[in-house]
Amino acid sequence: MKVTFLGTGTSQGIPVIGSHHPVCLSDNPKDKRLRVSILLQWDEFTYAVDCGPDFRQQMLRAKVERLDGLLLTHEHNDHIAGLDDIRPFNFRQGDLPFYAEDRVFSALKHRFAYIFETVNKYPGAPAIIENVIDKNTVFTLGGKKIIPVEAMHADLPVLGFRVDDFAYMTDVKTISTTERNKLRGLKVLVLNALRIKPHESHLNLDEAMEMVNDLKPETVYFTHISHLLGFHDEVESQLPKGVHLAYDTLKITV
Repeated sequence: MKVTFLGTGTSQGIPVIGSHHPVCLSDNPKDKRLRVSILLQWDEFTYAVDCGPDFRQQMLRAKVERLDGLLLTHEHNDHIAGLDDIRPFNFRQGDLPFYAEDRVFSALKHRFAYIFETVNKYPGAPAIIENVIDKNTVFTLGGKKIIPVEAMHADLPVLGFRVDDFAYMTDVKTISTTERNKLRGLKVLVLNALRIKPHESHLNLDEAMEMVNDLKPETVYFTHISHLLGFHDEVESQLPKGVHLAYDTLKITV
């Protein structure tokens, strides 16, 4: 399976608008981060996790011509605001399957009501197929078993996903023992690490490392990174063996 990091930034992205922070002014491409998302590809199948405000740019940059579906972690803006930009996929291939919790679909129906109209729907509006999942819903996509893993984003439950020996967990603050057990024996774990100082709803670097030391995956990539974590190359050089900062356009094979 090939994993492409479409975006590795926090909700504001890097650079932050109007910021003069040194990381925001960096010339290193690895310090330029779009909103967080990944692409999963195996055999002839392609799935994206989340569709934030940079979704169109990410699809163009990754030269994605077909999507077999979209998995949503939760309903915050940096994970769903690009929903309208699925339309080119609709025009070429029809309604696009979405996989999310019922609460997330309710939020989409509130924010994107025109998509879900049943009477006089605008013919160019996006079209999705609702597949309601939760932390107990193990399902199959393209012949692979998808295991949802619940985490807490402050007091909001969010989903990550395990596929084979790969797992993607973002916007995590805590994970229960039961859900952590779904993350044992991983070859690759992608986990958020927002910044150095503690944050009320995201793991900081020390907390992320504590979780890594508990789960003991073979390799780790941190994502959902803010400018307050520091320069990519400097932070990367200080991480232990097998632990890395992800960056936009990074491709790995699991």
